[in-house]
Amino acid sequence: MLARADFRQAVEMLPLVSIDLLLRDRDGHYLTGLRANPPAQGAWFVPGGRIRKNESLRDALRRIVQDELGLSVPEAAWKPRGVYEHFYGTNFAGEAGRSTHYVVLAYEAELSLDTASLPLAQHDSYRWLPAEVIAADPGVHPYTQAYFKE
Repeated sequence: MLARADFRQAVEMLPLVSIDLLLRDRDGHYLTGLRANPPAQGAWFVPGGRIRKNESLRDALRRIVQDELGLSVPEAAWKPRGVYEHFYGTNFAGEAGRSTHYVVLAYEAELSLDTASLPLAQHDSYRWLPAEVIAADPGVHPYTQAYFKE
């Protein structure tokens, strides 16, 4: 892990590679969480996280699922959904004018779980909604909406 100042500089200079988790329950509803941290703080967003230096994609997916959902989900359950780019005018510290660029690998899986059991480090609360509701809800971040408008 980089020191905060070093990470700030890296975010300013380089794109970050991350994974977004599109979780669908048996009824076709998707999980979103109310983001607790910048750069998408206060918006509903799918769970996800950054890939670390020297971390394989397989290991990153496993770790991010554990960190974001508190679960171990078999790798075979996840299907690649696509590659996306997210651009923010702020960074992880919420500093305006310090942009963040993510290259995002989206993965989808069917998984039913109780939102009360989910970790609250990155999201203040969670909800399951149909794709069409997510796509139209103004409280959902446009990058998350884009997954459901395709």
